[in-house]
Amino acid sequence: MNTVKVKGVVFSGEETGSQFVGISWAKKQIKKKLGFDPYLGTLNIRLSKKDVKLLERILKDLKGIEIIPAKGFFRAHCFNVLIMNKIKGAIVLPEKPDYPSNVLEIIAPVCLRKALSVADGDKVEIAIFLGTNIKA
Repeated sequence: MNTVKVKGVVFSGEETGSQFVGISWAKKQIKKKLGFDPYLGTLNIRLSKKDVKLLERILKDLKGIEIIPAKGFFRAHCFNVLIMNKIKGAIVLPEKPDYPSNVLEIIAPVCLRKALSVADGDKVEIAIFLGTNIKA
């Protein structure tokens, strides 16, 4: 299986994702490892229980693309994605102990809310590329 598709509902987050992608060391690694300059913000998606279980089962043994943190930050793993069959980006999975398993934060080179014309409560589909060699 090269890709897995999940669906979720858009919701407003706490803006910690935008802070993360704005940090110079994170932005530099995202550009180098994922192949794009990230827009200063993330699209937050809440997954169904079914899709959470699916991702936990599939992603548990995959490393993804590692973002190595500066001191005081958490490591993250990224997987390239295609959002709504239109825009390439990546999900960021932080290794933060209390991070909710039903949340996906998606980064991309554009503002995804505007580019996809989505708002809180809208459903979106994400195709997650399971290999690490696919550039966004």
